[in-house]
Amino acid sequence: MGYFIIVIAQTVVLPLVSGTWQLLAAGGDPILVFGAWWVFWGVGTRLLLAGVVQTAGKGQTSHILGSAESSVAETQLTRELGTANIGMGLAGLLALVPGWALPAGLAGGVFLLLAGLMHVAKKGKNAQETLATWTDLVVGVVVVILAIRVAVGAFA
Repeated sequence: MGYFIIVIAQTVVLPLVSGTWQLLAAGGDPILVFGAWWVFWGVGTRLLLAGVVQTAGKGQTSHILGSAESSVAETQLTRELGTANIGMGLAGLLALVPGWALPAGLAGGVFLLLAGLMHVAKKGKNAQETLATWTDLVVGVVVVILAIRVAVGAFA
């Protein structure tokens, strides 16, 4: 149950609350404001936390994907994925530095979008993998919208 609460908080609740609070307090372009908060929470904290758990060997990655007991190879792969997640997560935490939201979130956002797309068609997903799939897509789509908005602004 904790997994569901944390993932939903990081990918839906906290970005919405943080972005709304910032817009009410200081105003701004809603796409840039919400984009930065989605990168901070959905890429930054989510991937950093996942990476720390994965590299510590306590992660549920293999279990989410259907393994009852992780093999040595699955454990090694999970830890390597964890180090990538730590790097992308640390970058995502820089989203609140003015002008850094897009570059800080692009790698993690594209990773989450592509991972989500690869999992959509998978049959027999358990509840955790289903949640991960759809929240990956949410964060990835927000980063794409942010990228389009920044690009349009740059060329306008």
